[in-house]
Amino acid sequence: MKKVISSPNAPKAVGPYSQAIVAGNTIYVSGQLPINPATGAVPETIAEQTAQSLENTVAILKEAGYTLDDVVKSTVLLDDMNNFGAMNEVYARYYTKDMPARVCYQVAKLPMGVKVEIETIAVK
Repeated sequence: MKKVISSPNAPKAVGPYSQAIVAGNTIYVSGQLPINPATGAVPETIAEQTAQSLENTVAILKEAGYTLDDVVKSTVLLDDMNNFGAMNEVYARYYTKDMPARVCYQVAKLPMGVKVEIETIAVK
């Protein structure tokens, strides 16, 4: 059985998908774009965009009763691998112990021309 999760503190899905799905004790958070849910604005720098994507993730996890401590896997999509260092600095401020498994890819293009998108899986 699955449960759809939707947080008013994260941007609405920009397509036919859910912010997250809980199945059993696992939550699958869709890739989070760096959209400010209150204003719809996208920050300029990779550091700011990474922080916004992670804040959106935190809001969705919280809505479902999870935290970053429950995260087991992240997938980071970058529009330019040259942004890896700056993204990683911000990412490391959110995950400070028992880091989740992670993969990072450079992709040709991301929705809305953003620099980063982060997908997350967490387990209780």
